[in-house]
Amino acid sequence: MGVTRSQRLREELKRECSDILRKMKDPRIGFVSVTDAEISQDLRHVKIFVSVFGDAEEKERTLAALEHARGFVRTEIGKRIRLRHTPEIVFRLDDSIERGHRINTLLRSVVGEQRGNDASAAGRASSGPDPAAAGADTGTAHSPAGTTDSGPGTGAPSEEGADEPR
Repeated sequence: MGVTRSQRLREELKRECSDILRKMKDPRIGFVSVTDAEISQDLRHVKIFVSVFGDAEEKERTLAALEHARGFVRTEIGKRIRLRHTPEIVFRLDDSIERGHRINTLLRSVVGEQRGNDASAAGRASSGPDPAAAGADTGTAHSPAGTTDSGPGTGAPSEEGADEPR
């Protein structure tokens, strides 16, 4: 099944909104990335999700500036994308990039701890006696020459040894 009209419009809105925000001259708007757009089924409302680089204060200031510039952004989208009704725009802060970074950091710390634990466990194992190196039974049966290993203590002659005199 092909791409629906709302999906195409969503991608176009993301692209155009990103371009509009990049070209805005408002000093209150920091480094902003458009991460996603959600469109209502009747195409009258759109939520633009933005990611803002900076601390909490800068994020609030940027979001306030975007809300102030909402009419301008809507007008520009109306000029660039031909629709019967230009959708109402709502800007939402998207913190998924920060959450992903935090999860990545946590995963790296867990992997580092596991490597540290594995190394210390390997150090303890090498200092103690190793059963395989001490000659312990490894589960493989050894048969005497000339007999097959058909079970413990069978002592049956092998095929090779049947032709030789005893």
